[in-house]
Formats: sequence, C-alpha cells, structure tokens
Amino acid sequence: MKGITDEPQYAVDLLEGGTALCDVIDNHIYEQTLSEKNAFFVADLGVIMRQYVRWRTHMAHIRPYYAVRCNSSPAAIEVLAALGTGFICTNKSELELVQSHGIPSEDIIYSGVCKQVSQIKYAAKNGIDLLVCDNEAELRKISRCHPNAKLLLQVSTEASSQDDEMSMTFGSSLKECRHLLEKAKELGVHVVGVRSHISSSREDDLVYVHAMSDARCVFDMGEEIGFNMKILDIGGGFSGSETQLELINSAVMSMVDLYFPPSTGVSIIAEPGSFFVSSAFTLAVNIISKEVVARDRQDRAQNDPSPNDEPEFQYYMNEGVYGSFSSKLSETLIPAPSVHKNTSLDAPVFSSSLWGPSADDLDQVVEHCLLPELNIGDWLMFTQAGAYSMGQPLCTTTDSPAPPVYYVVSSMDWFEMQDTGVTHEATLKNFSLVPYFPNSCQTEAALSVPA
Repeated sequence: MKGITDEPQYAVDLLEGGTALCDVIDNHIYEQTLSEKNAFFVADLGVIMRQYVRWRTHMAHIRPYYAVRCNSSPAAIEVLAALGTGFICTNKSELELVQSHGIPSEDIIYSGVCKQVSQIKYAAKNGIDLLVCDNEAELRKISRCHPNAKLLLQVSTEASSQDDEMSMTFGSSLKECRHLLEKAKELGVHVVGVRSHISSSREDDLVYVHAMSDARCVFDMGEEIGFNMKILDIGGGFSGSETQLELINSAVMSMVDLYFPPSTGVSIIAEPGSFFVSSAFTLAVNIISKEVVARDRQDRAQNDPSPNDEPEFQYYMNEGVYGSFSSKLSETLIPAPSVHKNTSLDAPVFSSSLWGPSADDLDQVVEHCLLPELNIGDWLMFTQAGAYSMGQPLCTTTDSPAPPVYYVVSSMDWFEMQDTGVTHEATLKNFSLVPYFPNSCQTEAALSVPA
C-alpha cells in the first residue's frame, strides 16, 4: 500500500495469538462495569473483508456499491474503499464522508429519492454525476442544477411487492419510464441506465426475472430515443446467506446472458449494505431495570404472579429503538441476545421481553424471548448488529452518548486484507494498528501499516 503518511484518526486493536473477539468483549465489559456501564459496539473489520471475498466468489460479474446509509462507520467505509467497492449515498453528509476517504467521484452514486437543490448543486460541484431519478419533478431539478448529470432511471418491480401488504413501491412504471425518457431528452439530461428496487424479503428468482425483463424494456426505450444505456443496477436486498447469493447470481446471470450479453457493453452493479456490515458488529448493552409481571396479567387487576404461575420478566436496557435499535421502528425483527454471564446448562429460563430506557410503549426491542433470570447490571450481547444501528439517537431520553465503537482485526485478516487487493492509494491511512492487551493495558505504540 502507498500513501500511508497522514495522522491516524482511530485505533484498531490487532488481535494476535489466541486472542478472540469474545476476549475483547469481555475486557470492555469489565472496563464498563467499573465505570458507567455504557453500551458499546465491537466491530471485527476482518468480517467485512471476508464478506467481500464471499461476494467476489458468488457474484464475480456484479460490482458492489455499498449503501452508506446502512452503516456509516468510518472504518467500515475505509475497508470497503480499500477493497474497491463503489458507494451509494442518499444525502450530502454521506457524500462528504465517502469523499473524505479519497473515493473517486465516478465510484459514487447519489441516490436520494427527494433531493434538496443545494445537495444536487453540491454533487455537481464535486463531479458526482451519477444520480438516481424516478419522477419528473426530480428530473426538472436535476436539469437545472446539474446539467452534466448521468441518470439511472429507477424502475418499480411489480413482482417485488405482490402478496406483501407492508411493502412500498419505489420507482417508475414502464409506462412512466417512456415519458421520463422523452422528457429527459427534451431537457438535455443524459440517461445512462436503470436501477431496480427489490425487497430484501424476496428470495425467489421470479422477482429477478421480472426486474431484468423490465430493465431490458427500459434500455430499448432509451436507446430508441437516443440514449447510450450502459449501467444496470439490480439494487439491494442482500441478506447475506450463501443460498440467496447463489440464487441471485444464477437468476441474474441467466437473464444477463439473454438480455445483456457482453457484446452490449452493459456494466452490472448491485447495492449490498447489511450484507457487508451486519455480522461484523456486536452490541453489548446493560440491564438498568427489571419488572416481574404476571403471565396472565391481561385478566388480572394486579401484576403479581399467582403462586402456581411462572413469572414473566420485563428488562430495561440502556439502548432502545430511539438509539441503536432504531431499525425495529421499520418492522425489522431484532434477534434474541445472548447473556454475558456464566449460567449452568440446567438453569431455568423465563419468558422475557426487552425494552429501551425511554419508558415509551414503542420502545420494545424484543417482544418475547427465553432468558435466565437477570439482575440489574448484567450484560446482553446482540450479534448481527451492524445494520442501521450507527446513526444519531432519534431522541435524547438519557444523557448517554451514542455507543462507542471499538475496532479489531486479527493479524491473519489484516495481511489477507492487503492480499485481497487495495485499489485506492489514499485508503487505510487512518488506521493505527495497536497490539491488543486485555484489562486496559493497551500499549501507546502503534504498529506501522505494512507497505
């Protein structure tokens, strides 16, 4: 790697020998138990690298553009930039973040559905020409503020919303696409491709068949009107399972061979977000209060459990849906956590629910799970915590700041990360690798990044 000369901005613990991620979590819990017992994240950057390798293995012909809104952690952005992904940004702050890591403007797509005029002008000023558009109002704004823009027309995929009452339809219908293409030609705005939106809840191949077929229709309309259509964005919705990746690759590539053979020169891209970061982050939270309630409380005037009825526990944590679990507000299921304390295998478990600190009826993180009885001060660990959990708190019900993130990478993953391929000279300059020692004995001497 070259160009690693600037002052590092954050430390990354380098795990060597037999040190594991659980050891790091144990140490930070120990430190927090002695102080304020604040929630925190531990992020294994090696997981992001391994997810990238999985993508290249199963989706070799589809270039990933990381959806920044999923997790804007600077270290995650820096690793993905080093590995050569592009980036999908929805607003100015995301554009600025990505640009601060030296990402070329041609590797950035501005995808906000309703863009502010000032932010369109910012994109124009900074040479970010690839924009997503799905209606005439946006098209007119873009034509006035960014005459050099190159548009991806967002197309709704009807199959993605069938039999799903909770789904929302994004993009233009095929009928609307012709009107937008004609209007773009009239306004002198270039349209260079199509973007599809597919729900992450769909894992059947029919939706991808529909999406590719619709995209071909829009390509044909655009080329008929006079546009040079060269980019096909199949959107996001990647859960991270091997089965889904193989399914998508098989469905998409069979349609690519039919509708977009190599002779057309069309580039295929996609927008994985949680695929890269979800499993890389673990969130540790502290129990700050508890209540014992009756299992049959709906039929009783009091909350005390009856003598022959097992109790149900309500636990209150120092993070909730107005903080790190905000994805719960969009109907995302939060998996049950693990308990960070030694319990015997035959210890009784009880029906439990987990709540945030706001005392709000909406602040329920997990509706039901089975846990051993916990005490105030105990810790819970949520794995798969890297997606849509890193933003600013939605409200300030407590004085606690957003949970800090402690970055780690194993020495094996670090060297493999470099062998995987670093494509931007300016990346990884902010990493200060620090040998990991438990019990707060971190050395001040940072390892130099290997050239």
